[in-house]
Amino acid sequence: MARLSRAESQERTRERLVATARQLFLRDGYSATSLSDVAEAAGYSKGAVYSNFRSKDHLCLAVLDDIRAEQLTLLTDSVMRDARIDDRLASFAAWGEEHIGDEAWTTLEVEFLTSARHDDELRSEIAARAAMIHEMLAQLLDALAQELGVAPAMPADQAARTLLGLGIGLGVQRIADPTIPTAALTDTLRLILRLPD
Repeated sequence: MARLSRAESQERTRERLVATARQLFLRDGYSATSLSDVAEAAGYSKGAVYSNFRSKDHLCLAVLDDIRAEQLTLLTDSVMRDARIDDRLASFAAWGEEHIGDEAWTTLEVEFLTSARHDDELRSEIAARAAMIHEMLAQLLDALAQELGVAPAMPADQAARTLLGLGIGLGVQRIADPTIPTAALTDTLRLILRLPD
């Protein structure tokens, strides 16, 4: 078996650290998990963590990037895989019910945002990531409207912000009460795309 190059070895280390941190942050919480905990659970030294991430905050950004990328893929697949719009909306609704308000993920997001509120650099990093997600959702909505041949009720930019705000709000509410339905998201998407009930 060929030896890994230095870059491949570092990438593998980074991936393992992110996966381990994800598991610990989601299970124990952001504040309760130290970099030493992550290093030990991943089988590395604390120095290995610092050689890949400037700080615990930057490691958490990588964890959240990983979670969001996974969820964005699931969401995109749910909306674009079916041919009929009703099937797409049903898949979107199923994704929402399964993932919006996931207690561990939502709590990690809120805990991290709360801890970062006084750090301008982190807030800028978080804002840039939020803008990227917003842009991807706006593009997805544009593509969906064009494919359906509809004129949306609002610009894709505004629609994306509306859906994101609604989804985040529902996610936080569902931490306290997981029985709260996410149907409002699908209903709002129908209104945006001017689709009949």
